[in-house]
Amino acid sequence: MKVTVKHIKSKIDKRNYNIIDKFIHFLQEQYSLNNDVVINFVGERIGKMTTGSRRKDSNIFVLTKKRIIRDILRTLAHEWVHEYQMNVLNRERGPDIGGENEDMANAEAGALMKKFEKRNPDIEEKMYE
Repeated sequence: MKVTVKHIKSKIDKRNYNIIDKFIHFLQEQYSLNNDVVINFVGERIGKMTTGSRRKDSNIFVLTKKRIIRDILRTLAHEWVHEYQMNVLNRERGPDIGGENEDMANAEAGALMKKFEKRNPDIEEKMYE
């Protein structure tokens, strides 16, 4: 499985790239995907997305504008869980509000953030800049 990261006018401070890479490896460890995925960090919303979206072609989009790195990574975790649901668990999409998939993605994204921060206490301060 290959992960490609793209920055499309994301304006993420390049000093945070190592945190992002570390988090992506953590996600792969926690929720291993069967397929290649492209993560697009974007500075502006695309279409109807709120802070993130996942497409059928395994493209994940994460909004970065005016957001701290912790919020950006939580959105990435949420969309990564959706990718896992669709391509590993073979679930149908489901509703955007409530429902089994959305509830799982919300809960797991929060849990993943806490686990990641506990494993990496040295970057806690950077997460809130």
